[in-house]
Parts: sequence; C-alpha cells; structure tokens
Amino acid sequence: MYINNMHYPRLAQKYIDPWIDKKEIVVVTGMRRTGKTTLLRMIYEKIGSSNKVFLDMENVLEQRIFEETDFNNVWANLKSYGVTNKERAHIFIDEVQARPGVVMAIKYLYDHYDAKFFLTGSSSFYLKNLFPESLAGRKVVFELMPLDFREFLVFKGREAPEGDGLAEAESRKNAVRHETRVKLFDEYLAFGGFPQVVLAEREEDKRLHLNDIFSSYFEKDVRALADFRNRTAFRDLLLLLMQRAGSKVEAAKLASEVGVVRPTVLSYLAFLEGTYFIFLVEPFSRNRDREVSGARKVYFCDNGFLSQFGRVSEGSLLENAVYLNLRKYGAIRYYQKRTGPEIDFVIPDKGLAVEVKSRGNDRDMARLDKLAAAMDLAERYIVSREYTDGRGIIPATEI
Repeated sequence: MYINNMHYPRLAQKYIDPWIDKKEIVVVTGMRRTGKTTLLRMIYEKIGSSNKVFLDMENVLEQRIFEETDFNNVWANLKSYGVTNKERAHIFIDEVQARPGVVMAIKYLYDHYDAKFFLTGSSSFYLKNLFPESLAGRKVVFELMPLDFREFLVFKGREAPEGDGLAEAESRKNAVRHETRVKLFDEYLAFGGFPQVVLAEREEDKRLHLNDIFSSYFEKDVRALADFRNRTAFRDLLLLLMQRAGSKVEAAKLASEVGVVRPTVLSYLAFLEGTYFIFLVEPFSRNRDREVSGARKVYFCDNGFLSQFGRVSEGSLLENAVYLNLRKYGAIRYYQKRTGPEIDFVIPDKGLAVEVKSRGNDRDMARLDKLAAAMDLAERYIVSREYTDGRGIIPATEI
C-alpha cells in the first residue's frame, strides 16, 4: 500500500490565507477524509508565533480542557499547552463536532481574550444547525471538497493548468498537453478526488479506500447525526440516486420506488445535501413562459463513489466531474424548456453557459450559441472529453 506524508497545497488555502490575521473564527468544513486536518496543520505551520496549540476533539484527554463551568478556567487549562496572554493566541481545534459543548467556550474566549480560532467539522448539517446561533457574526466558513482536477494533477506531481476562468482554459488548450493528461483524467473520472484514494498507487487500494470512506460516512455521520428509523431505506435511496447522477429527480417518484412517504425522502435529501454527499441543482429561469420549473438535478461529491457503487455510464461520470470542477466559479443551475434541448450548466453570476460532450463539434457549439443568446448568457463553452480544435470547445483536461 502506498503511503505519502507530503502536504500538498489546496485551492481553499488561498481563500483562507487573507483571514489568518483577522479576528474572525475560521471554520473549515466538508465531508470526512477530504483533507481538513491536513489543511489545518499546514495553516498551523505557517503561523510564525509560538503562541499556538493544535487540539483534537476526538482525543478524550484534550476534550477535558473544555469541561469547565467557568470558561476562564478553560483559558487556564490552555496555559499548560503553552498558550499565554503575551500576544494573540492561535488555537486550532480539529473535529469540533465530536464535542459540541466546546462551541460555547470558544464564543466566550473569542469575546474575552485575544485568541484566534481555527476549527474543522465534518458536516455542514451539524455546523449549519449549531454555529449560526452561537457564533453568529464571529466566523467565516470554508468548504473543503475532494480534489478538483487541477488539485489532482498537483497530487500526481504534474503541472496544473494556470489561470482562472474558462476563457483562459480555451486559450491555452493544446493537443499535445491533452494527450499527456488524458490517462490521468480517466483515472480521475473512475476513482475521484479523495486525497487518500488519489495517492494510492494500486487500483485495489483505491477501491479499498473508497469502501472505507463510504462505510465511515454511514457509521460516523448517518448514525451520529441523523435519527433515521429506517436506515435501509436511506441506503436504498442513496444507491438509487447514484444511478441517476446528472438527471432530474422528484421526491414523490423516489418515495414510491424506495417504499417510504414523500416527507421522509425530503428529509433524506436534506441530510445528504447537508453532509456534502450530494448537490441538488435548481433550474435556471428568466421567468419566461416556456421554461420548466421545479425538478432538480442530482450530482455527487465524488466520482469514485459513482464509479464504484453506482455503476453509471461514462457520460454521467463525465458530467458529474465537470459539475464538480465548475463549482469554484459560482452557483450552478441548469436550463431546459418544457420541450426541446437544454443547457447542462448555467452560472448566472458569470453569464456563463456550459455543455458537456464526449466529443464536442461546431454543430454543438452553434446550438449552444443559439440557446444561450436567447437567455442573455454571453459566455458559452463546451467541455469535451476528446480534444477538438473548434471555437469554444475546451478539453476536459483543462478544467
């Protein structure tokens, strides 16, 4: 089994760095095993001051630091870990969801001491329900997902695409570079972007890691955070959704297939979204009469899960991967008239329309131009798995 202890940079860090010297509490959240602890360690190492401490709330001894009625005693407990009043203290707390009571102590110390906090938590479902009340106005939240393809290339020791935006991606496309990356992209499609999976060399180990991460989700998130009476139905719904990645889903139809009532399906979907396992994409609308509304499309947090447990088509794997790599540009929608063609992805804030094709061509681009122009979407691209030279067609290896 391949083990690599190197720390690789993550895209999220460049967004976190400007907040390191500010007072606000930095919260890094996301699914388990996406590298939150590693990212926090990297930030910890960047802090020049020695007035810092790294605590793990899954460590029962370190939990005791916060088991005080008078929160001033928590500060006193931190002194034994080298924390002083001489300058700002940097307090890193990993896996905060393992000890919910620490949040009130953090709030008190934030308000009464010169302390900067960095926290990780594995579930937005948990964080969104707990933090808004207790840390309102005191925190900034960053989501850490499995690797996008640029990060994947870095973890593989390869040069990542430069620049931001799809216009730059189109301008730098190159057939030779595409050929050097295409096998890596196929690996990314098949096994996804969990760091542990990416760094494993053998396919057998990659599959074992995916099984372990999937099982851990059920054991540590579903069991710990959800009060579902029928976990078998929850599991069946999840597997059913995997088979429909990239497709529209309706709660009533899902309820009928799984054998539960519609409100139960809605609670399952909310939990899966809240724990970053799925993303539900709304339709885009300019309030025109002929546009469809209501049904949402489902995408998954990682292609490895889809490939291993969903047995989905290559087209669905490609579309899911493109979705995951477009999320950094803003909120994503899809567009479809009541009858006729659709646009796979729309990013309204960017005026951007994106179609996904196995092999894009000029006819596809002309069709997208017509649809996007009608919706006042000025920027249009096709992301193609195969390389072509056509205008507006970006190789998937450049996203």
